[in-house]
Formats: sequence, C-alpha cells, structure tokens
Amino acid sequence: MAAKLRKGDEVVVLAGKDKGKKGTIASVDPKSNKAVVDGVNMAVRHQRQTQTTQGGRVPKAMPIDLSNLALLDKNGKATRVGFKVEDGKKVRVAKTTGDVIDA
Repeated sequence: MAAKLRKGDEVVVLAGKDKGKKGTIASVDPKSNKAVVDGVNMAVRHQRQTQTTQGGRVPKAMPIDLSNLALLDKNGKATRVGFKVEDGKKVRVAKTTGDVIDA
C-alpha cells in the first residue's frame, strides 16, 4: 500500500495532548503505523554524560499514530490524501483542493 504521509510532509495533529500543533515529519515507521513529528509529542529522556556530550534531561519527540495526523494543503488547511495516475505515475492528491502533492 502506498504511503499517504511521508518524511518531510507538513502535518497538523488531529487528536491528543498536542491537538492543533503543526510540524514536519522527521521519520515514518509503516510497520507500527507511527511517525515522529518535530516539536510534537515531546517527552523528557535522561541522557548519560559522555566525553563528547553533556548529560542531563533531553526533550525528545516521540512517535505519534498516523491516524492522528493530517497533511496540510497549500492553503494551510488539513486535508485527506488520495491517489491519481498522471502520465503513467501514481501521485498523491489533496482531497480539499485536488492539487498534486508530489511534484
């Protein structure tokens, strides 16, 4: 199945403690159906000090379920993603505007 959300997409959170926050997808794990979004679903992790890095409490973005994310279209509104075949290639399409997402 083709991925509706990919690394680098601008998304908005639909549900949870960070509802309404916007960010960019840093990574996607299709097996667990989760994605890591920059600045969203932050948790504090304790980092051990090493010779090169300072230890302490480090904020880290945790994975969030793909069902709680929606792609932002060119107008900055949340949209669902569909697929269309153009020139023999399968491309992602924003449902609200009908614009092709993949250039």
